[in-house]
Formats: sequence, structure tokens, C-alpha cells
Amino acid sequence: MSTTAPLIRIGISGWRYAPWRGVFYPPHLPQRRELEFAAEHLDTIELNGSFYSLQRPESYLRWRDETPPGFVFSVKGPRYITHMLRLRNARLALANFFASGPLALGRKLGPVLWQLPARHTFDAAELDEFLALLPHATARAAALAGEHDERLDGRAFTLPGEDRPLRHALEVRSATFVDERCYDILRRHGVALVVADAAGDWPRFTEVTTDFVYVRLHGAEELYASGYTDAALDDWAARVRGWSGGASCPDGVGRDVYVYFDNDAKVRAPFDAMSLRDRLRTGAG
Repeated sequence: MSTTAPLIRIGISGWRYAPWRGVFYPPHLPQRRELEFAAEHLDTIELNGSFYSLQRPESYLRWRDETPPGFVFSVKGPRYITHMLRLRNARLALANFFASGPLALGRKLGPVLWQLPARHTFDAAELDEFLALLPHATARAAALAGEHDERLDGRAFTLPGEDRPLRHALEVRSATFVDERCYDILRRHGVALVVADAAGDWPRFTEVTTDFVYVRLHGAEELYASGYTDAALDDWAARVRGWSGGASCPDGVGRDVYVYFDNDAKVRAPFDAMSLRDRLRTGAG
């Protein structure tokens, strides 16, 4: 466990949404400055583009440079690994992902998020084998990136930079993962089980499996759309304080906490994120 005081980061899943323009983003703000604006108001963002396709190192470098010191990105692992390979035979795909540029974020690289589809059911051996492949330090991630295939030739970023810990979180959406064997595997590999609020569409897991807690808030009543009431935000503020202060942790040790609002369809995510952040800063709620 870390000996430093637990960190709390509240942010959003992605930042480039047309309905946010003129609502969260000021009218006439150039699209190229949206990340800069969002990073002035929040201290972390999930990078979702990496879920759909391999990005390029120059994109990660640009995102790094457009955000202030102390800002952190979480990076979503490719759906090719989680939805197509279904976690199997994933070493080469992992090498290509890490070679595509996330290490270029340097100290702004936060947790890597792996999201499984709802149809993906729990298989202990499969999960154990995949998690064993995940690098937990940037030097090991760089070494794995060096195994990339020819598709990344000429566009790979495999420099480890300063060797730092690398965290991973797993979001599952099938009730078959409500299984002590699942929690044990995650604890053994030091991977966080995502706490997801999904309007009741998926189970909400609350098991603390490593030295940080990763929360995704997809909508209280309507998936990806509904906002959070003051009472609901008060409740989440209390939960976050518990995890970071130790009261909600099985061993009484406070954890770092990352919370991302993914209820973007109706422009609620950034405002809910700022409201939760303000509650935690002021002690309200």
C-alpha cells in the first residue's frame, strides 16, 4: 500500500461531444481547445478513443502538452482485446496497444481501464491468464511494447521514461462475476474491480481488490443520459470519502479514488463531476 495520503480525482469519460458545445464549452470555443478547457475544470479524463482503435504517439504527446501539470488521463484498453479476442491470446495485441503511445503521456498516464461486454461471462482460468500479462510498471510496459508487430513499425513509442507503477482496472457487466474466485484473482494481480453505476442495467460491484478504487457513473436512472441529484451526489461523496479515508476499505487503509462520469448524452457529465468535486473539497454532502 502507498504511504502517501490517498488521492481523489474526479473527471469525465471523453471530452469531445457536440452537445456540450455552447453548454459546457463556451460558444465559439475552437474544438481544438476543448481538452484544454475541460482540463482547467477537472483533473482527470478517460481517453476513450483508444478503445475503438489504436491511437498514434503524436496524439498522446499532444494531449499531454494540452493539459496542466498534475493532470492525469486514464486510458481505455482496446475493444479488440476485450470484445473480439475476449481476453484470449492477447499478448501481441497488448504489445501493439502499449506501443501505440500511452507511455508518451509520461507522468500523466493514470490507470488503464479494461471494459468487458455484458455477454462476457466469468471464466477463472481465462481471467487469470489475461491479468498475468498486464505490466504493472512503465518499464515493463515498454518492454512489452517492443514486441509489437509490423503494423506499428515506424510509429511505435516504446520509451519507458521514468519507471513508475502502472495501474489497471477491470469493468465487468455480467452477474457471473459475482464470485469470490473473481475477487481473489483480481487481488492476486493487483487489479481494481470497477464500481459501476449503470441505472440497474449491470451489477454494481463494491469489492475493493487493490490499492485504489475506480468508479464509473453511467447514469442514475437512464444509462448514459440521466444526471445525479444533489442527494445522489451527496451519497457518492460519502462513498468516496469512505474509500479514501479507510472506513469503507476491508483493512481500514485509505485508497486513491478515481471517479469518471459517463452520463454524457444529456450534457450532465461535466457538471455532475464538478459538483461532486466541490462537495469533496468543501466537505458538503
